[in-house]
Amino acid sequence: MRRVLLFSVLVLPLVAAGCDESLSDVAGPTPDLEPTFSSIQQEIFDTTDSSGRAACTQCHRAGGAAAGTGLILTSDVSYGNLVNRPSRLRPGETLVIPGDPANSYMVRKLQGGPNITGERMPRTSGPFLTDGQMSIIRRWISEGAANN
Repeated sequence: MRRVLLFSVLVLPLVAAGCDESLSDVAGPTPDLEPTFSSIQQEIFDTTDSSGRAACTQCHRAGGAAAGTGLILTSDVSYGNLVNRPSRLRPGETLVIPGDPANSYMVRKLQGGPNITGERMPRTSGPFLTDGQMSIIRRWISEGAANN
């Protein structure tokens, strides 16, 4: 009986703690990334991460290579340009649909695949977003895509 009690008190809490993976472990090259818009803006749109993935605003800014798409991602306009906004390159698609990451065109554009127009983003030769980074973005959308 004493062994069972000792096991319950010492070992089970360690096992349970291992199951609750922290966001910094999932976020990979952006360990401060959280499922909030301000964090996504700062850690994904505005910053080149430790893997070498270029900041989105290198192209998605006034005068940038992607300016012709109309999708400017600088902090002063990015939320309004993404949430509940139609895609200019893929008619009938909405960039970010609060609560619905599977049907948000931005998610598909970042993941790549046959159901996008043009290239997967980021288009540069650098790395794409990791599965963990994508998971955090999908979580922000799932939770309602708040401007937080």
